[in-house]
Amino acid sequence: MVTETGSSEPTPVESITSRFDLRLGAKLYYFWEKKWFFIALLVGAVLLSFEPPEGLSRAGQIVLCMSIMATIMFITEPIPLPGVALLIIIGEVLLMGLESTEVAKSLMNDSVLFIMGSLMLAVAVVRQRLDKRIAWLIVRMTGTKTTRVCFGISIVSGILASFIGEHTVAAMMLPVGILLVTLTSDDPKKVRSLAAVILFSISYGCSVAGIGTPSGGARNAIMIGYWKEFFYDPTNPDTFVYLMDYAKWMLYAYPMFLIQVPIVTFILFITFRPEHRDLSRAIVRLRAQVAEEGPMKAGEWVSIALFFLVLLGWIFFSQDLGMGTVAVSGAVAFLIAGLVRWEDVNNGVNWGVVLLYAAAISLGVQMKDTGAAAWVAQSFLDALAPIGGGEGIGLWAAVSVLTTGITNMMSNGAAVAVLGPIVLNMASLAGESPLVIGFVCAVSSAFAYLTVVGTPACTIVYSSGFLKTTDFLVVGWKMVVASTILMLVAAAVYWPLVGI
Repeated sequence: MVTETGSSEPTPVESITSRFDLRLGAKLYYFWEKKWFFIALLVGAVLLSFEPPEGLSRAGQIVLCMSIMATIMFITEPIPLPGVALLIIIGEVLLMGLESTEVAKSLMNDSVLFIMGSLMLAVAVVRQRLDKRIAWLIVRMTGTKTTRVCFGISIVSGILASFIGEHTVAAMMLPVGILLVTLTSDDPKKVRSLAAVILFSISYGCSVAGIGTPSGGARNAIMIGYWKEFFYDPTNPDTFVYLMDYAKWMLYAYPMFLIQVPIVTFILFITFRPEHRDLSRAIVRLRAQVAEEGPMKAGEWVSIALFFLVLLGWIFFSQDLGMGTVAVSGAVAFLIAGLVRWEDVNNGVNWGVVLLYAAAISLGVQMKDTGAAAWVAQSFLDALAPIGGGEGIGLWAAVSVLTTGITNMMSNGAAVAVLGPIVLNMASLAGESPLVIGFVCAVSSAFAYLTVVGTPACTIVYSSGFLKTTDFLVVGWKMVVASTILMLVAAAVYWPLVGI
C-alpha cells in the first residue's frame, strides 16, 4: 500500500507476517540460548527410559541420571547454577519420592554451615581494604626483584587463601597485582608478560594453597563431610579416623602447598619471561601511596585479631563444635564489633553458592544410599583393571586425571561433590584407603589451571584484561604435570609417614 506522501505501508497480511517472524525469532533465540538445558532433560529422559543395568537399582538409576543432568548444566550453565541446585531438590522429591522434610534436612550440615560462615568471614575481612598495605608488606619482605616479588605474592596469596578461600583472596589481591603492573608502565603492551607472571602468581598461589586447610575451599569441607557420612560410626572406635579435624588436614596437605610455591614461580618465569626484572619504579610510587593512608587504624587491628581467634577455634575446637559453628561464630563477632554491616554481608555473600553446594552434597548422599556410587565405582574399576589402574598408584593416578578433567569444566566444589561418592566407593571396592583416595580427589580438584572458568581465582585475574584464554593453556599444562607428580609422591611417601 502507497500513502499520499509516496511511502509504502505494510499491508495487514505483511504486518501479521512480520509479527509472526519476530515471535518465531524470539522463540528460536530462547531455545538456542537454553539448548543445553533441554539437551540435559532429553539425555535424562532417554536414560530413564531404559531398564536399569545389572547391579543398579531403579532408585540408583534415577539419582545417576540426575547427576548426569546436573553435571551437564554445571559445565554449560544454561541457567544460573543456583537454579540447578533447586532442580536437584525438586528431583529428589518428585523423581525419587523422598519426603520434602527429609530432603530439607540433608541440605544443612556442618560442611554447608562452614561454607556459609567462611563466605561471611571473607566479606568482613575484605571490607577492611588492606590491599595497598599487603602490597607494601610483600615488597618490604622481598625487595624489588621481580622473581622475589612474584614469589612473595604467591606466598601471601596462598597463606591467606588457605584460611579464607581462594576466590576472596584473589579478589583482594587483584588490585595489588594491577597496582604493581600499572605503576611500572601505563602501556599494557610493555608489561604484557610482567602482568602474566604477577596475575598468575595470585591465581595459582591461591589454587595450590586451597588444598592446605579445610577452609581453603568448599571442596575440602565437602570431602570431610563425605568421610563422616559414609564411614564414621560412633559405636566403632576404628572409624574415628574418618573424623577429619582442621589440624590433621593441615598436617596432610599444607606441606604440598609450601613445596609448590617455588615451583609456581619457576614455571611462570620460564613460560612468560617478563620484560621487567626489577620493580623499583613501581615500589617508589607504592610507598608514597601507603604513606598517604597513614598508620593502621584500630578497626584494622581488631579485624586481624578476630580472624586469628577464628583460626585458633578451627584448630582446637572444630572436632567438638564443628568447623561450621566456629566460622559462623567468627562472622557474628565481626557484626557485634561493628566491623561489618549485615547489608555488606548480605550483598557480598553469594547465597546461591551456599545453596548449590548444599544441593550437590545432598545428591551425593543419595548416590551413596541408593548404591549408584558403588555401581559406577565398580564399573570404573573393571575398566581400569586391564591397564593396571585398579589399585595402588595406578588407581590414584586415574582418580587424579578424572578429577582434573572434571574440575577444569566446573567449579572444584561441584567436582568433588559429584565425584566424591564415586571415588570413595572405588576405594572400598579396591581395598584402598578412603582417606588416601579422598585426598587425591580433593587435592586434584585444585588443578584447575587450564581454563578461565576452572576456578574463581582464574576468572578473577582474567577479568583484569591483561590475560588471554590461551595463556591458561600455555602455562596450565605444566602446572598440572608438576602438581600431579608432587601429589602422587606425597601419597606414596609422605602420607604413610603421618598416619594415612
